[in-house]
Amino acid sequence: MRVLLTGHLGYLGTVMSPILQAAGHDVIGLDTGLYAASVLGPVPVDPPALPIDLRDVTAADLQGFDAVVHLAALSNDPLGALDPELTYAINHRASVALAEAAKEAGVGRFLYASTCSVYGAAGDGLVGEEAPLAPVTPYAESKVWAERDILAMTDSDFAPTALRNATAFGFSPRLRADIVLNNLVGHALLGGEILVLSDGTPWRPLVHAADIADSFAAVLAAPVDNVAGRALNVGDEQNNVRVSEIAEEVARAVPSAGVRITGEAGADPRSYRVDFSALREALPGFACRRSVADGARELVAAYREFGLDRAGFENTFVRLRTLQARQDAGELTEDLRPAQP
Repeated sequence: MRVLLTGHLGYLGTVMSPILQAAGHDVIGLDTGLYAASVLGPVPVDPPALPIDLRDVTAADLQGFDAVVHLAALSNDPLGALDPELTYAINHRASVALAEAAKEAGVGRFLYASTCSVYGAAGDGLVGEEAPLAPVTPYAESKVWAERDILAMTDSDFAPTALRNATAFGFSPRLRADIVLNNLVGHALLGGEILVLSDGTPWRPLVHAADIADSFAAVLAAPVDNVAGRALNVGDEQNNVRVSEIAEEVARAVPSAGVRITGEAGADPRSYRVDFSALREALPGFACRRSVADGARELVAAYREFGLDRAGFENTFVRLRTLQARQDAGELTEDLRPAQP
């Protein structure tokens, strides 16, 4: 297939593009490069790309594509809280407009990267795709709205799928240090302490970035009837863990670091355990293969090999701080478009 991959210069996109290429797809990227320079280790080889802002894509731009894999978003809760309206504009309205343009252009498949955080405060029981959605942040709410509107476009010629990814972890050349496992490993190596600011009790479902990429490749290869018009949770039940358990896994990977749970951030309402059986049923033979322990060991090795330092950990690889620094430098406008000279 000829596949448009939005967000190909991001944390997940940098992992996903070579996996889609290895599956035989002709991958074309679309990304304004907000985080293109946030690289740890060798600079990755990126696919060719369309130099278009997500908010400006038209049906004409999508002619000749068989599928769109849509990762691009303002991606995480601190960003959403900083500017909720911009989060809704990009994550909801621009995503729906992209799907409408894809449908108009005759694109057959549309894979939308959603999130398990749509379940919000779900408690201790396993939640499946039919569970009530209870988003507690603008980021999660924007994903709920986009799912609703995109899946409503399903017909015999257009097959959207919403993939509700668990919280990602693992190494990517365009690293993120602001997601839980990646963050705790950084604290362990750079500060000798695994610092948990919540009380450690919330449940989190985790999934490796490469398993997310593999699941998207599997959906592209699946019979259309298995995936069209559906939301599917992406992850594995073995990686439903409490935040305190994630910290303990990091301590096993970095024995010199101790765990400190401060609780200073207060109670975190985001707590949910997720049922991933529908994904396995829709994609026979597919399974997420990487555990939290695997990810902790991988990150320790990569951080050491490529020399993660305090400046990178606290700034370069933190999404919110990267954007604020670029705005302060006059490179980006308030709505995250390139500033005019």
